[in-house]
Amino acid sequence: MEHPIHSFMKISMENIKDMVDVDTIVGQPVNTKEGTTIIPISKVKFGFASGGTEQKVEKAQENQQPPFGGGSGGTVSITPIAFLVVNQDEEIKVLSLENQTHIYEKLIDFVPELLAKVKLVSPKMMNGFGKNNQKE
Repeated sequence: MEHPIHSFMKISMENIKDMVDVDTIVGQPVNTKEGTTIIPISKVKFGFASGGTEQKVEKAQENQQPPFGGGSGGTVSITPIAFLVVNQDEEIKVLSLENQTHIYEKLIDFVPELLAKVKLVSPKMMNGFGKNNQKE
């Protein structure tokens, strides 16, 4: 027979699993009249504790399980850390609410510029590729 603490743990973990969703971290997009889409990004922390004890009974029957007392609890903390802003031209900007995300912000701001440069250089590289290696 399964120990009662397993039931506590199973129910608690199933409830936490139901709470954990991609929409918890990356929120639902909000579309403005101007065509801009704003997507909230949050930091989510979950805490969980569970415990129990069995009581000793002096005159317990042989097959009788001792009385069990237990409990579990949890906490959730959701902190907004940034907003992704996508304009009509599909340019993406990060509006950081934390100082620690400045590196990601710079990377995301740099990606469109990098892609534009790769598009310009790529045809030139492909046209010239192999010409230096050919024997005349």
